[in-house]
Amino acid sequence: MQTTRDLTAIGETVHTYFEGMHLGDTARLRQAFHPQAFLFGYFNDAFCHDSLDAWMREVESTPKPAENGEPFDMRIVATDVTGRVATVKVAALYLGLRFTDYLTLAQFGERWQIVNKAYHHD
Repeated sequence: MQTTRDLTAIGETVHTYFEGMHLGDTARLRQAFHPQAFLFGYFNDAFCHDSLDAWMREVESTPKPAENGEPFDMRIVATDVTGRVATVKVAALYLGLRFTDYLTLAQFGERWQIVNKAYHHD
Protein backbone atom coordinates (compact mmCIF):
# COMPACT_ATOMS: atom_id res chain seq x y z
CA MET A 1 0.00 0.00 0.00
CA GLN A 2 1.43 3.35 -0.99
CA THR A 3 1.64 6.03 1.63
CA THR A 4 2.24 9.75 1.48
CA ARG A 5 5.59 9.05 3.09
CA ASP A 6 6.51 6.64 0.26
CA LEU A 7 5.44 9.10 -2.43
CA THR A 8 7.49 11.84 -0.78
CA ALA A 9 10.57 9.61 -0.52
CA ILE A 10 10.19 8.48 -4.15
CA GLY A 11 9.85 12.10 -5.26
CA GLU A 12 13.00 13.02 -3.32
CA THR A 13 14.96 10.21 -4.99
CA VAL A 14 13.78 11.28 -8.44
CA HIS A 15 14.58 14.93 -7.68
CA THR A 16 18.11 13.86 -6.64
CA TYR A 17 18.34 12.07 -10.00
CA PHE A 18 17.17 15.24 -11.82
CA GLU A 19 19.74 17.39 -10.01
CA GLY A 20 22.51 14.90 -10.71
CA MET A 21 21.67 14.81 -14.41
CA HIS A 22 21.41 18.58 -14.79
CA LEU A 23 24.59 19.27 -12.82
CA GLY A 24 26.51 16.26 -14.18
CA ASP A 25 27.07 15.29 -10.54
CA THR A 26 27.88 11.58 -10.31
CA ALA A 27 28.00 11.63 -6.50
CA ARG A 28 24.43 12.89 -6.45
CA LEU A 29 23.38 10.32 -9.06
CA ARG A 30 24.92 7.52 -6.98
CA GLN A 31 22.68 8.62 -4.09
CA ALA A 32 19.61 8.04 -6.27
CA PHE A 33 20.67 4.71 -7.81
CA HIS A 34 21.17 1.30 -6.25
CA PRO A 35 24.80 0.17 -6.82
CA GLN A 36 23.60 -2.80 -8.91
CA ALA A 37 21.27 -0.76 -11.14
CA PHE A 38 21.24 -1.18 -14.90
CA LEU A 39 20.30 1.27 -17.63
CA PHE A 40 18.77 0.37 -20.98
CA GLY A 41 17.46 2.44 -23.83
CA TYR A 42 17.85 4.00 -27.22
CA PHE A 43 20.25 6.85 -27.90
CA ASN A 44 20.39 8.10 -31.50
CA ASP A 45 18.50 4.94 -32.52
CA ALA A 46 21.19 2.66 -31.07
CA PHE A 47 20.26 0.26 -28.27
CA CYS A 48 22.39 0.90 -25.20
CA HIS A 49 22.79 -1.00 -21.96
CA ASP A 50 25.11 -0.09 -19.12
CA SER A 51 25.94 -0.98 -15.58
CA LEU A 52 25.77 1.92 -13.16
CA ASP A 53 29.57 2.26 -13.09
CA ALA A 54 29.83 2.34 -16.89
CA TRP A 55 27.09 4.97 -17.07
CA MET A 56 28.81 7.08 -14.40
CA ARG A 57 31.92 7.18 -16.59
CA GLU A 58 29.76 8.40 -19.49
CA VAL A 59 28.19 11.12 -17.32
CA GLU A 60 31.66 12.24 -16.16
CA SER A 61 32.83 12.62 -19.76
CA THR A 62 29.70 14.45 -20.98
CA PRO A 63 29.33 18.26 -20.88
CA LYS A 64 27.31 19.35 -17.84
CA PRO A 65 23.95 20.79 -18.97
CA ALA A 66 23.83 23.41 -16.19
CA GLU A 67 27.28 24.73 -17.12
CA ASN A 68 26.28 24.99 -20.78
CA GLY A 69 23.23 27.14 -20.02
CA GLU A 70 20.64 24.42 -20.62
CA PRO A 71 17.48 25.22 -18.64
CA PHE A 72 16.35 22.80 -15.95
CA ASP A 73 13.36 21.10 -17.57
CA MET A 74 12.72 17.77 -15.88
CA ARG A 75 9.47 16.58 -14.36
CA ILE A 76 7.62 13.56 -13.08
CA VAL A 77 4.82 12.53 -15.45
CA ALA A 78 3.40 9.54 -13.55
CA THR A 79 4.11 7.44 -10.47
CA ASP A 80 2.80 3.97 -9.65
CA VAL A 81 3.61 2.21 -6.38
CA THR A 82 2.89 -1.38 -5.40
CA GLY A 83 4.29 -2.50 -2.08
CA ARG A 84 8.03 -1.96 -2.08
CA VAL A 85 8.44 -1.29 -5.82
CA ALA A 86 7.50 1.70 -7.93
CA THR A 87 7.71 3.02 -11.46
CA VAL A 88 8.13 6.67 -12.29
CA LYS A 89 7.79 8.08 -15.80
CA VAL A 90 9.75 11.27 -16.28
CA ALA A 91 10.16 13.81 -19.07
CA ALA A 92 13.54 15.49 -19.23
CA LEU A 93 15.51 17.88 -21.38
CA TYR A 94 19.10 16.62 -21.45
CA LEU A 95 21.82 17.82 -23.82
CA GLY A 96 19.19 19.43 -26.02
CA LEU A 97 17.21 16.21 -26.41
CA ARG A 98 13.76 15.40 -25.02
CA PHE A 99 13.98 12.14 -23.08
CA THR A 100 11.29 9.94 -21.62
CA ASP A 101 12.68 7.79 -18.80
CA TYR A 102 10.97 4.94 -17.03
CA LEU A 103 12.56 4.54 -13.62
CA THR A 104 11.97 1.43 -11.53
CA LEU A 105 12.57 1.96 -7.84
CA ALA A 106 12.74 -0.43 -4.92
CA GLN A 107 12.51 0.27 -1.22
CA PHE A 108 15.44 -0.67 0.99
CA GLY A 109 14.47 0.03 4.59
CA GLU A 110 13.08 3.57 4.49
CA ARG A 111 15.10 4.47 1.40
CA TRP A 112 13.89 4.29 -2.21
CA GLN A 113 16.52 3.79 -4.92
CA ILE A 114 16.44 3.49 -8.69
CA VAL A 115 17.23 -0.09 -9.72
CA ASN A 116 16.54 0.26 -13.44
CA LYS A 117 16.30 3.05 -15.99
CA ALA A 118 14.84 2.60 -19.47
CA TYR A 119 14.99 5.61 -21.77
CA HIS A 120 14.23 6.97 -25.22
CA HIS A 121 14.57 10.40 -26.79
CA ASP A 122 12.79 12.20 -29.61
